[in-house]
Amino acid sequence: MEEVDLSDDKPLPRVDTDIDLGGPDSEEAPDPRIQVELEKLNTSTDTINKLEVDLDEARMLFRQLLSDSTQRIDALAKRLGKCVEQSRPYYDARIRAKQALAETQKAAVRYERAMSQHAAAREMVFLAEEGLMQKGCTFDHTWQEMLNHATSKVNNAEQEKIESAAEHRCTSALYHEAETRVKSLQKELKRAIAKSSLNARRSLLQMNNLARMHQLQLL
Repeated sequence: MEEVDLSDDKPLPRVDTDIDLGGPDSEEAPDPRIQVELEKLNTSTDTINKLEVDLDEARMLFRQLLSDSTQRIDALAKRLGKCVEQSRPYYDARIRAKQALAETQKAAVRYERAMSQHAAAREMVFLAEEGLMQKGCTFDHTWQEMLNHATSKVNNAEQEKIESAAEHRCTSALYHEAETRVKSLQKELKRAIAKSSLNARRSLLQMNNLARMHQLQLL
């Protein structure tokens, strides 16, 4: 619903209760009920005029509050932005450290899988060699195929183990480097980090309070 601006409306005029409603030639006295209704009308008029004045004052107060609050919010945003900008290298370093940790964990899983595959392949080689030994001098094509397959598995698993171990060492080094950088920046930017975190919480609270005040003024 569109708000009606009553700020420029003139006060309602009062009704003259001394009017002779019987007319100049009338000998009858005016009905007293009319006098009562006129008094009620004047009382209502006074009430309406007072409410309009109160409404105008409330609107002026709200506009002033809105202007002051907007300036305060802008100032808070500038201070918060400055602190965040100063502490940005620290938060960027934390993100990189988290990513490096994820890569390290991924490499560790790959290495553990390679170790398991290597152990299983060696067990297959052992079983195939044992089966061939039991055959003695008789050549067994099935056991020989199993031995060849198991040997290939061992070689592949060995290569995977070497590569995954190297990857794990590399990612671990990057992670430790990133963590060292985080700790260094944490000391270097200690005040900016603390202020950015504190200002963020304080600014959110103040902005919420200002918004709540505006809502109350609109009721």
